[in-house]
Amino acid sequence: MNSMTSRSRSAGVIAAACVATVALSAATVAQEHAAHWSYSGAHGPEHWGADDPAFATCSNGTRQSPIDIETAAVTALPAIDFAYKAFPLTVTDTHHTFQVNVPQGSGGITVGGEHYDLVQFHFHRPSEERLHGKHSAMVAHLVHKNGKGELAVVAVLIHEGAANAFLKPIFDNFPAEGTESKVAGTDSDLMQLLPAKRGYYTFEGSLTTPPCSEHVHWFVLKQAVQASAAQVGQFATRYPHNARPTQPLNARNVEQTPD
Repeated sequence: MNSMTSRSRSAGVIAAACVATVALSAATVAQEHAAHWSYSGAHGPEHWGADDPAFATCSNGTRQSPIDIETAAVTALPAIDFAYKAFPLTVTDTHHTFQVNVPQGSGGITVGGEHYDLVQFHFHRPSEERLHGKHSAMVAHLVHKNGKGELAVVAVLIHEGAANAFLKPIFDNFPAEGTESKVAGTDSDLMQLLPAKRGYYTFEGSLTTPPCSEHVHWFVLKQAVQASAAQVGQFATRYPHNARPTQPLNARNVEQTPD
């Protein structure tokens, strides 16, 4: 081995070590941020903006979510074309909710010619968004991203009622806090969660958790689905309340489909 080759390989090892160190530091920061905020107490929603400079938008943003939908202009909006594919089910506890991360190629939605790939979905209790001042028992937030990195979230409201077959394998396999549960032999088909009628309310908003980033396209389905009291109770055993309070509408317009 000549000295040039030796120096080159040594440099490569050092570079790899630096990359690993940076990756570890980023992971550590992400973990710290994951544990840094909560839904109550000293790190509750009213404190998010002050807890970390990266969360400043939680306090000073003007297009924050969730909102209370009181009025909405009826508009000839495009239908949401849902095209989800079944995927192996893995349920993750994020310390803030239960979340299902979706592998690439699991489909998505198309709205007005813009396609968004499904990334993950998770749950809040009660629903974060309100309709005429009222919460639903829970809500599922289906998170999508397009090729430009823009986010679109579909909110599926959940009322207490009959047992929900789609939710059963998810709610029956909640993992320990901070871990994940791979549900062997079970595929999840998100098409089965959607209500029969898919009219919606839409507005520009934000993430409902830190860092509360804005420019998120929101679609709140008008028709709710149901889950049994027992299923709502399963979720509440770990997360009795994980909903951000509604935020000021400010100068935003809320639109709705005719149906």
